[in-house]
Amino acid sequence: MPADPATVIYNLLQKDPSIIAAAVVQGRDTIIYSTDNWDISADVGKVISTWNSMNAQFIIISGVKYSVLQCTSERLVATSIRGEGHILGAKDDEHKLLIYLEPDGEPMGATMDTARALSQLSSKQNYMEPGSQLGTASGPNTAVSANIDPQLKGEIESFLEWIKDSEGLSGYINYYLQQNNTSIISELSKIYAELRQIFGV
Repeated sequence: MPADPATVIYNLLQKDPSIIAAAVVQGRDTIIYSTDNWDISADVGKVISTWNSMNAQFIIISGVKYSVLQCTSERLVATSIRGEGHILGAKDDEHKLLIYLEPDGEPMGATMDTARALSQLSSKQNYMEPGSQLGTASGPNTAVSANIDPQLKGEIESFLEWIKDSEGLSGYINYYLQQNNTSIISELSKIYAELRQIFGV
């Protein structure tokens, strides 16, 4: 059973305090829930239309222009080059979830949190119940899977999908290289060195 949009948004904002506003949209421009601090009713139709085109260079919400860094059938990531924050979106066949992320927020983590929140709104039943296990009549093979947290595994799979996406990780890196953002470039080089050390390459 799908969760109530107000509850989903409340939990999302509690999980990531840098998300300061959110709206749930059905169809092209029907807002079924929005936080009190964000009125996007005048812009939502254009934003969704632009998102659906998947070739937009920018979106405008409340008079602020956000450059689109990533635009796929399931995800939207846009940022204000003037440091006025980020717009992130996740969508499926039923809903679109748009969030406003403060300038110092972490878009990658917030994008994954937004996608997870969207899945809680879906009325489609899971193929398997969350607690069920695969196995033969002799019992499931828990030797390998017992130590893996399903939520952690899901986050890693989302991360891998984001890395593979040509508009995902590479889009962010190219954007910050073009902006000549020394702090981000420095952090990326540290992460690159750590990954090489982890995998011994």
